Amino acid sequence: MNLSATDGRPRPASPWRRGAAAVLAGALPMLSFPAPSLWWFAYVALVPWILLVRSAPTGRRAAFDGWLGGLGFMLAVHHWLLPSLHVFTVVLAALLGALWAPWGLLVRWFLSGVPSPSRVVAALFVLPSGWLMVELVRSWEGLGGPWGVLGSSQWDVEPALRLASVGGVWLLSFLLVGVNVAVALLVAVRSSRVPAVAGLVATAAATSAVWFWSPRPQDDGDRARIAVVQPGVINGVGSPGKRFAREEALTRELAGQDLDLVVWGESSVGFDLAGRPDLADRLAALSREVGADIMVNVDARRSDVPGIYKSSVLVGPRGPTGDRYDKMRLVPFGEYVPARSLLGWATSVGKAAGEDRRRGTEQVVMTVGDGLRVGPMVCFESAFPDISRHLARDGAEVLLAQSSTSSFQSSWAPEQHASLAALRAAETGRPMVHATLTGVSAVHGPDGGRVGSWLGTDASASAVYDVPLAHGATPYARFGAWPLHAALLILAALAATAGVRSLRLRRLGRSAPSPRAPHAHTAHGSPARPGR
Repeated sequence: MNLSATDGRPRPASPWRRGAAAVLAGALPMLSFPAPSLWWFAYVALVPWILLVRSAPTGRRAAFDGWLGGLGFMLAVHHWLLPSLHVFTVVLAALLGALWAPWGLLVRWFLSGVPSPSRVVAALFVLPSGWLMVELVRSWEGLGGPWGVLGSSQWDVEPALRLASVGGVWLLSFLLVGVNVAVALLVAVRSSRVPAVAGLVATAAATSAVWFWSPRPQDDGDRARIAVVQPGVINGVGSPGKRFAREEALTRELAGQDLDLVVWGESSVGFDLAGRPDLADRLAALSREVGADIMVNVDARRSDVPGIYKSSVLVGPRGPTGDRYDKMRLVPFGEYVPARSLLGWATSVGKAAGEDRRRGTEQVVMTVGDGLRVGPMVCFESAFPDISRHLARDGAEVLLAQSSTSSFQSSWAPEQHASLAALRAAETGRPMVHATLTGVSAVHGPDGGRVGSWLGTDASASAVYDVPLAHGATPYARFGAWPLHAALLILAALAATAGVRSLRLRRLGRSAPSPRAPHAHTAHGSPARPGR
């Protein structure tokens, strides 16, 4: 607020300044994600945004502040796309930011002015539910997928990972937004401090109960020895052949280490193995030399069917085993252009895909070594909780993600991507191996904890991990994304309550007696003196 020079009364800030403040406030939560990894900041990062929206003079302005904050959030979370998509990154952020406009309306509806205790209690459930609906909608692959889900900021916090095993990353997002709402009320509304504190205490109690009573993955004492091969950045003319040779050399160093599997990163093989039997023979010889199957990732035009696929292919001592997984969920603009007839111009302003990749049709669980069952994913797919959950339910003992973030080496993207392995492991109770071409490569155990050290973006190396195995199903693996269903029910109850209240007011308005008309004064009489 500014002070008028003439009368000293406060006047509203400039709409432009308020808009800039909304964008900046929406961007703040990015600091809780890798690489900064200020995980604790997520518990207060939304407070400035919430305080700004609740002070909006009108519902329209609250929706606008919600949209601008969403723009700031999406732009911050995806800032590493700017070198590739340029101005189109801002366009996408603006479109997706509009999803937060209804959330802005909810914030003002429940928190403006001096909310009653009942409104405060309702806000602690409704506002997190509204946030989850935004995350659910934008998690659709065509809108960019669930990258930057708020709950994923807690990937390295042990109690949070336990919560993820119960309700997935969605439960973490719900609780984080609830805490932010309570803190905003503590800051701004003195009369709401008691219910706000009660909400914080209830959240702490629920978290503690989950910590003590939720089932944990049962470590059966078995270990799988899995090696990750990360060749590092190799660009320029002939890079597919040079990369293959580097991966071959690094893999050869693993001979004699009693391995169950060797994993190469995404696009580690740039040629269709059916059309290049010489490469298939070299991989088979390599498998015999190290005594383990090799999971490669082929990014090439196939000779048996039309189109380019990204495929996880298992190669054994006798060559390709026939086990193959074709990537199902593709990166918008990176691997295909949605509505290419309308948005094809994106290829002229950035590095959008010149030709659409083809999609696979089903998930695959492969058997390697002495019966170890592994579930492969490719890059972007590790962001989707449902993919890893289905693989675990189909019998995968180890989750694998083959990735490449070589286009974003100097950004926060590699570390943020690697951190998702911790959440997918904790959600399913299955260890996860995240193998990349250029880093960050990481392994996480069934509880989401780190196994060994990461291979950073400056490494060109191989590493062997003793990966603990576990059995049993986590509540999330068994029941799925129940926090999303609960959020839908909460919002449906809100809509029903609002509808009933509106209908009741209309009926009252119709049934209320109309006010009596005043007696008319005429030349021959008056109310006080009839007949006069």
